[in-house]
Amino acid sequence: MLVVRDGAEGEFPELWRLPGGAVGHAEDPQHAVVREVAEQAGLTVTVTRLLAVVADVATFPEDKVALHTDRLLFELGTPRGARSEGTPHAAKPEGGLREEAGGPVDRACWLSLAEVAELPLTPFTAEALGLPVTPLPPGARRSRDPFPPEHPDRRLRFGAYGLVTDPAGRILLTQIAEGYPGAGLWHLPGGGTDHGEQPATGLLRELVEEGGQVGRVVELLGVNNLHNPAALGPEGRPLDWHGVRVIYRVLVDVPTDAVVTESAGGSTARAGWFTRAEAVDLPLSDIAAVAIGQSGR
Repeated sequence: MLVVRDGAEGEFPELWRLPGGAVGHAEDPQHAVVREVAEQAGLTVTVTRLLAVVADVATFPEDKVALHTDRLLFELGTPRGARSEGTPHAAKPEGGLREEAGGPVDRACWLSLAEVAELPLTPFTAEALGLPVTPLPPGARRSRDPFPPEHPDRRLRFGAYGLVTDPAGRILLTQIAEGYPGAGLWHLPGGGTDHGEQPATGLLRELVEEGGQVGRVVELLGVNNLHNPAALGPEGRPLDWHGVRVIYRVLVDVPTDAVVTESAGGSTARAGWFTRAEAVDLPLSDIAAVAIGQSGR
């Protein structure tokens, strides 16, 4: 597998991790990981599938701040005939280690799992590979200083949504309330996660709030990317909106009447159970249309 080591300007200086990095504003996460691997290792890769989504919380005692990061783990492949090129620290599949002094990443290398297990790893990398997780030593993570302040009219929102079904095959949908982007459309249950909350946990919480149902997550279906440069919502002014939304398959073993239980003034107007034939005739949000379309294949 390909692993990289963060340099002096990286997030975890001198620690090894899986390649990848931050998603740019309006950038599709799958495009982001392909770009990051090209920049960090000079490799052309393709996304095979989404393997996992985890929330990672890091504390910065000097600033009395805890940073929540949602990390998407993709399986990547190298197309037949692809070459390593473009960066001096590129690691070819048949080659050894290349180095570049300083920078966000200073090493990239192909190693076996046994070899990776001997390296100092970031916790999320160790967890993703099924290796023992070692807490970061004090000062192992860079200062918060390099993180730029948020743009006042830009929003990046990470959310978890569910294709929710019952034993009869009905689909639970929620209608977006007035005053929110997409008002009147029928949507997948779900929404933004809270600070420190794992995506699947956040989805099941939202399922209770938006539909009054208790469900269980059975499968990670994929990730959906949304960019609306002029989304008009409760803020009262258009915002450059970027949504990264993971989709799970959820089963409700004992369905009840769908009812919105979240506090008044929320983003959900009502909820309902529908057959697939009924659902496809409703005015659907983009993510709901994609998920329901995939469910019928």
